[in-house]
Amino acid sequence: MVKYEEHLDAVFTALAHPARRAMLTRLSRGEATVGELAEPFDMSLPAVTKHLKMLERAELISRSKNAQWRLCRLEAAPLKSASDWIEEQRKVWDARFDRLENYLHQLEKGRSDGKQ
Repeated sequence: MVKYEEHLDAVFTALAHPARRAMLTRLSRGEATVGELAEPFDMSLPAVTKHLKMLERAELISRSKNAQWRLCRLEAAPLKSASDWIEEQRKVWDARFDRLENYLHQLEKGRSDGKQ
């Protein structure tokens, strides 16, 4: 459980930065070199590398070497884990709001029936 929580922390931390989310969006269309991922950003190559390392630590990307190119690839499994966790939380809160709504309806009905 702790390892699962630590992994989710790493995924959500990695997703917290807009540049890293944009890199993942780019990688959803296919593999890309570090240079291609850096192109839309006004940041140094070391800064881009730092973002990529954070994505790699969260296992959101993998890297391989092809000749002189470092290719990055999206790894979707951690996104599925994060999505599953969010879905679990949504179900819990939906159930709580449904119970609150039922309670408020009962209160309102009690008032209209003359009960308080």
